[in-house]
Amino acid sequence: MSERKVLNKYYPPDFDPSKIPKLKLPKDRQYVVRLMAPFNMRCKTCGEYIYKGKKFNARKETIINELYMGLPIFRFYIKCTRCLAEITFKTDPVNTDYAMEHGATRNFQAEKLIEEEVKRIQDEREEEELNNPMKVLENRTKDSKMEMEVIENLQELQELNQRQAQVDFEGMIGLYRDIEKRKVEQEKEEDELETRDMLQRALIKRLRDSDSDPDSEKEEAESSSSQSNKSSANKPTDILTASKPTETQGASAGVVKKAKIESWEQSVGTLGGVKSLGSLVVQRKPTVNKPSTAASSLKTDSLASKTTESTNASKPMITQKVSSSLSLLGAYSDSDSNDSD
Repeated sequence: MSERKVLNKYYPPDFDPSKIPKLKLPKDRQYVVRLMAPFNMRCKTCGEYIYKGKKFNARKETIINELYMGLPIFRFYIKCTRCLAEITFKTDPVNTDYAMEHGATRNFQAEKLIEEEVKRIQDEREEEELNNPMKVLENRTKDSKMEMEVIENLQELQELNQRQAQVDFEGMIGLYRDIEKRKVEQEKEEDELETRDMLQRALIKRLRDSDSDPDSEKEEAESSSSQSNKSSANKPTDILTASKPTETQGASAGVVKKAKIESWEQSVGTLGGVKSLGSLVVQRKPTVNKPSTAASSLKTDSLASKTTESTNASKPMITQKVSSSLSLLGAYSDSDSNDSD
């Protein structure tokens, strides 16, 4: 078997194309083609309308002994979509269109007829003007007369309309212009008012800001001072520096003993014995609560005598806890002093 899709085929040396028998087909043979209806038509048998663009499977044939400038003319056979009656039409190369032959009638097309009539008149006029120059002048004078007549007719119609309608067109135009001017002036006034309002708002805002600046500064200063006071009063190390109640005896009521200096207060040392750096560290002074009068000391003695009985049971535990905490703080202070040395 020979291969498919081969372009170059083998021709033997004794090949003679004249010996090949030719296929004899009739000249009026028909082909089945797919086409659309070239114009609107109506079937004669059933009255069905067939519109332009309707698709058909038609039979095509060439008309024998009918040519136009060497171009063959074709005939098409279609069937009605309702009654299946045969309809035929052929090509019309003279008018670049199709001509109806049998089975249907072509619908009326006013635009096409008008175009054809106008074209025919123009062709006749051009032929006359080419052969006769005086005809050109006559045609021009006729055209000018027609234009003048048309203009006069239009003016007469306008006058009749004005009489019947009694409308002052000049007054209407003036009113329209006045309305337009008023609109423009109103828009300008609105723009000016808007700009004034914006400027006033900006000035008021600036004045408010300038008035509120010193008040806000005072409020900020007061809030910062209050916060600093609170932070200084509520330090976590205030428990260590809190003053302890002085011990008083019954015999010496007015005499007040000095508060005992705790070990963590004594742990502050110098930085390597250097005087310039030692001035940076300040030793905290012990606070001493002095009674104001002898009466207050008497009151404290009476209260102490009353509360001694209730606190005797809890004293051993408290003293043990205090001694353990003091020993730990003493050890930390010693280690700090060693590090500083």
